[in-house]
Amino acid sequence: MLIGRKREQKILETCVNSNKSELIAVYGRRRVGKTFLVKQYFKDTFDFYFTGSLNKTKRDMLMLFSEQLNHYSNSHYDIPDNWHDALNQLKDYVLTLKQDKIVIFIDEISWIDTPNSAFLSDFEYFWNSWASSYGKIKLIICASATSWIIDNFFADKGGLHNRVTRSIGVMPFTLAETEEFFKSKNVKFNRLDIAQCYMAMGGVPFYLDMVDPRLGLTQNIDKLFFEESGELRREFDMLYRSLFNNYELYVKIIECISQKNKGLTRKEITDLLHLKKGGNLTQALRELENCGFIRRYNAFGKVERGALYQVTDFYSLFYLKYCKNRKENDPQFFSKLNGSPQLNAWLGYSFEILCLQHVEQIKRAIGIGGVITNVCSWNTLPNAELGIDGAQIDLVIDRADNTINLCEMKFSKSKYAITKKYFDQLNEREEIFRQSTKTNKSLHTTLVTTLGVKQNMYSSVVQNEVILDDLFVE
Repeated sequence: MLIGRKREQKILETCVNSNKSELIAVYGRRRVGKTFLVKQYFKDTFDFYFTGSLNKTKRDMLMLFSEQLNHYSNSHYDIPDNWHDALNQLKDYVLTLKQDKIVIFIDEISWIDTPNSAFLSDFEYFWNSWASSYGKIKLIICASATSWIIDNFFADKGGLHNRVTRSIGVMPFTLAETEEFFKSKNVKFNRLDIAQCYMAMGGVPFYLDMVDPRLGLTQNIDKLFFEESGELRREFDMLYRSLFNNYELYVKIIECISQKNKGLTRKEITDLLHLKKGGNLTQALRELENCGFIRRYNAFGKVERGALYQVTDFYSLFYLKYCKNRKENDPQFFSKLNGSPQLNAWLGYSFEILCLQHVEQIKRAIGIGGVITNVCSWNTLPNAELGIDGAQIDLVIDRADNTINLCEMKFSKSKYAITKKYFDQLNEREEIFRQSTKTNKSLHTTLVTTLGVKQNMYSSVVQNEVILDDLFVE
């Protein structure tokens, strides 16, 4: 059953129904459901389907290609010596087909482009010299290595420049899609449980499909992460190894950035990892961002040079915090964390990341879905000259209608009660923000909580209230 993906299906429908050849690039992180989307949409009725395989040689890949071509053509093509000959064989087969639309799906295309294989240049010639002008071809390429797609098809300055007719970035499920997915699997979690599950493994369908409907939330997390045979206990290295060459560097970067909640600047990463100046870090950060593992953002009023990098992949964050380098082997580890300060700290931080990934839902909840905004963070150091203390706000929504929402995110398993101390902190933070930024805009304190704000003598400090249910709106 295909959950959500309405925008992606609409793009595929438009391309299939066009009267020209289409080169459609589908990309997204490993396990996000790219192949499932394409196969489900076309119900596996391809005129030709081939998938790359990790760590295969050129010869192995050509042999597999030949097997697929013989299967679909019901013919006997010899194993080609190179990709130029292989794609010519594909052309010969396609010319025998009489239908108006010919659907070709090449999956994990980046794994086909092995060193010295010349696959990319031969593919370029195949598309430019014939397939693009044939008029019937609907050629879908797919890769988990998002940066490979971007570098070789979107940013390429050679023969593949501007050749992709449509691109489909497949993102992890939203909370709403996760809820729909769980309903289809008869997983009966309430929204608080769904949110906590999401904060452990993200909206990655492959991971969510591992949830056992017979077990509760904490039992499932123990089973997947902390039992000796837990699938997600073994996933981390394979995830990064399958996406990146020199994957050890990428893991080191993720581990480094994850140690600081608000993220690190490029210089801080370089210093902490003792890296030499050069392009390796630039490329690694760009690829991690393209694959959705980190985000790059600027603080309010700061220029690009001061950009911060923050880990936003829930699975990586949870694994690094609780699983990596664990010496004790306790299969009920997560269940025993219940109510502990350690767990509460994780819930608080992960809820902030959850909110940052559902900013559009927050904007709609406070009635500014149609307003042009700039979403950023803000922090300032103590300034004795101005007489202000240091402060930080993780989500600032700077609006074109002369208003700024200063958002606070609080995870709680009951209605959140604003205390006198927190009331004073919010008022002080608002004043520090105004003084340090010198803004003349109206400032609205916005509180995003799981179950809402408990009404008391201090709750009037909040101008806008957003609850977890609002984040489930599609």
